[in-house]
Amino acid sequence: MGISTDSYESGYSWVGTSPHPGSAKLKGFLGTQAGFGADLNLLIQIAMGAALIVGAFLARSKRYSAHGACQATVLVLNLAMISSVMWPSLDSQVWPRLSKHFGRRYYAIATMHGVLGAVAELLGLYILLVAGTNILPQAWRFSRWKVWMRIELAFWLIVLLTGIGTYFIWYAF
Repeated sequence: MGISTDSYESGYSWVGTSPHPGSAKLKGFLGTQAGFGADLNLLIQIAMGAALIVGAFLARSKRYSAHGACQATVLVLNLAMISSVMWPSLDSQVWPRLSKHFGRRYYAIATMHGVLGAVAELLGLYILLVAGTNILPQAWRFSRWKVWMRIELAFWLIVLLTGIGTYFIWYAF
């Protein structure tokens, strides 16, 4: 029930299509119907998930500067991936058809992934503001660091799994 990679990635030149009309599209390399951009995004997301786990171990070993740099880098890279790959796909392939097809797994898992991903990214940005800056007033800051960071890591891993699920439902089945 996967969609064609032409419709998934149309208009996003670095993600899998050529910016020149009539040019050949870059094919994926993971052996599914996905284009190059979707395959690359999947591998980058898995690598970022692994980096977040490494970052958690850095915090556990009290290497807080390395932990902060690791987690912030993943957060910012993910923001770039969301804006250049995932949001355009969700906006063109899911949102316009969601009201008529929400019960279908193609739309349901992508919607779940998008909503949970947005919450995880926003929570991560909030944690970054609290932990790495003095921008927020004291009343808006949390003090139980471990709890919030563990919640964020759990959220991120759930989002990663729903993203992998989205990839397989869209391209492998």
